[in-house]
Amino acid sequence: MKIEELDSVSAHANFWDDQKKAQGILKTKKQLEQVVGAWDAQVRALNDAEVLLDLAEEAQDADSAREAEGQVAIVRKALDDIEFRRMLSGELDGNNAIVAIASGAGGVDASDWAQMLMRMLIRYCERKGWKVEVVDETPAEEAGIKGATFTVTGDYAYGLLKAEMGVHRLVRVSPFDANARRQTSFAAVTVTPDIDDDIEVDIKEEDVKVDTYRAGGAGGQHVNKTDSAVRLTHGPTGIVVQCQAERSQHSNKARAYKMLRARLYDYEIAKREAKAAEDAKARLKIEWGSQIRSYVLFPYQQVNDHRTDMKTSDVEGVLDGDIDDLIRTYLLKHTVVAK
Repeated sequence: MKIEELDSVSAHANFWDDQKKAQGILKTKKQLEQVVGAWDAQVRALNDAEVLLDLAEEAQDADSAREAEGQVAIVRKALDDIEFRRMLSGELDGNNAIVAIASGAGGVDASDWAQMLMRMLIRYCERKGWKVEVVDETPAEEAGIKGATFTVTGDYAYGLLKAEMGVHRLVRVSPFDANARRQTSFAAVTVTPDIDDDIEVDIKEEDVKVDTYRAGGAGGQHVNKTDSAVRLTHGPTGIVVQCQAERSQHSNKARAYKMLRARLYDYEIAKREAKAAEDAKARLKIEWGSQIRSYVLFPYQQVNDHRTDMKTSDVEGVLDGDIDDLIRTYLLKHTVVAK
């Protein structure tokens, strides 16, 4: 059994000589124990429901019979959730995630839409109990944001959030149009795994352009007076990352390099898995017009995931972060196709 194997490894006297490796092993062990524990809990619940149903039949107690049926339904849903988690078996699915959002075509509405999309994803993370930290946010001139990056810390954050990667399309009556005309706008989401430091990614110093600038936002004196924010541009791939979450330029640079390593690692995986180099290029640079999902607020209300054909009229709930069903449906279909 894998857990017993990891127990044996962690019992070695020199286990903590390499702390990062040891922490990775313990993280894997914890995730496996959670799956086994959840399974055992549902087996016990199912046994309890079976006993209750037997007693209900003997006593001809309809209320107890309905209670037992309700317990079975709860167990069935829990087992479905366990099976879904088991499908998140990719090498990096259990990792934390780095999420970047960029406004696209649509002018002011696109900037506003990017901010709405950011709120939707953060609300989803909060529903999951994950920790979210915004590391960079660039306000647009009139409303919304040009772009933003935030990190997500939580079990299977990358495995779930990767379903949101792509172009998102919004259709609504523009609140910025004096003639109240319908406007279509776009924003793109990029999700990469937050990789461990022991994963080697070769970054040549001469390939990276380092720019510093003043951190934005309504901060204190430090925010307004020092060039503490850092932007890194990787020449060979064109990947750009930036960070302004920390108060010091040194700390922001270190975090930006960590994000760059994650983006480059994801890019190399994309090239390795792609059937052709063009597939990797498409994954790196998301083109407008290839939306994965549309959010229509006018003339009717509907969210339509174009990859799965799943539709829902609960637009308000989706924009408030209730996107579990959309993510689940996509990942289930994606897993089947991958096989």
